Amino acid sequence: MRLKPNILLSILVLLILAFTTLSVFIAKHPILPFDVKISLIVQRYQTAWLDKVMLAISFFGELPFSLLSVLLVAAIFYWQKFKREALFISLILLSGLVILGIKSVINRPRPTASYVRLVEINRFQSYPSGHVLSYVLFFGFLIILMRTLKHIPKTTRYMVTALSVFLVVMIAPSRIYLGAHWFTDTVGGVLLGIICLFPLSYFYFQYKHTDER
Repeated sequence: MRLKPNILLSILVLLILAFTTLSVFIAKHPILPFDVKISLIVQRYQTAWLDKVMLAISFFGELPFSLLSVLLVAAIFYWQKFKREALFISLILLSGLVILGIKSVINRPRPTASYVRLVEINRFQSYPSGHVLSYVLFFGFLIILMRTLKHIPKTTRYMVTALSVFLVVMIAPSRIYLGAHWFTDTVGGVLLGIICLFPLSYFYFQYKHTDER
């Protein structure tokens, strides 16, 4: 079932308002007791093997692997004659400029060892989470493609979808567990990822329908 354009536009506007409100609040209140409490809850159970699992989940969001992953997947689609899909996957790289710009404006510091356990040391500012944004956008778009491209073998579509859903669901908890982000950083990343996914998907389907006429 496809939602009407006016409903989709209303959802997008609400998402932008929610992200803007959260961003302004975070800019004025960079350290929240609520965030610290959630981090301590998530980090309550700690083991060496869980550290490795959480680091593995975050792997695809680390530079330069995040860039290489997008380019590699785009190349695979292009090689398999899905040139339009390869182009739109490549456009995901532009989200890097968006996240860096917002991070510099909000300028929220990363969690420190005085508040949480740091498994991973990161550069750049904390809000919003670039990992979460990129996972929601990249793997979210892959899920959409797997539901759209019926020419791809069903087993492949199911496997890609299952992996993508797992990574999208787990990336936020992994970032909190690693001490790389606060909970509200991940919420901002989810909101911004969905916001970026809207125009990417819209123009993909518009271009697709125009090309099929």
